[in-house]
Amino acid sequence: MPREVRERQMMDAAVRIFGRRGYQAASMDEIAELAGVSKPLVYLYLHSKEELFTACIRRESEALLGVVAAAVEGDGPAEERLRAGVLAFFTHTAEHPDSWAVLSRQARAHGEPFATEAERMRERITGYVGQLVAAGAQGPCDSEGLAQALVGAAEALANWANGRPGVPPERAADTLMGLVWRGLGSLVPDLSKSLSTP
Repeated sequence: MPREVRERQMMDAAVRIFGRRGYQAASMDEIAELAGVSKPLVYLYLHSKEELFTACIRRESEALLGVVAAAVEGDGPAEERLRAGVLAFFTHTAEHPDSWAVLSRQARAHGEPFATEAERMRERITGYVGQLVAAGAQGPCDSEGLAQALVGAAEALANWANGRPGVPPERAADTLMGLVWRGLGSLVPDLSKSLSTP
C-alpha cells in the first residue's frame, strides 16, 4: 500500500480518536488498532503523539478552509457569498464532527503548539469574512471587528448544532445570517439601505 494511503488511514483514525476521547486520553495503541497497522508503524510515519496531533490539526484546518474558500469564490453579491460560506462551514462541521471537535475544543484546550495551529485557521476564515463584510458595506466600517464577532458566533453555533441531533446545517446558517447580517444593518448605513430594498 502506498505510504500516502497508509498515512491517511492513520490520520483518519487519529482524528476519530482525538475527537471522541480527547488528546490526553487518546492512545497510540488505539489509533494503530483503528487504522489497522502496528504502533511502531505509526511512530515511523508520524514520529510522536504530539506530531500526529499537530498533523491532524493542520490537515483538518486545510479541509475546512478549502470548503469555505471555494464557497465564497465568485463575483456574486457579498450577502450571497457570505451565506454560501456559512452554509459550507456548518455543513462541513456537521459531516465531520470529530474533525470539528479536534479544531474547536481539543486543539485549544491543550495549549501550544496546538492552539497556534487552530488560531491560524481561525485567522484565515476571519479574513475571508472581513473581506465580504467590507464588500457588502461599500463604505467605512469595522469589518475586522465584525468578522471576529461573526466567526465567534459561527463557532458557538456549530458546537450547539453538533450537540443536538436533527439541527440541519441550513438552519444553523439561516440563524447566523438572520442574527449577524441583518444586525449589520444598524451598524453599516450602506448595508442597511440594501437590506431594506424590496
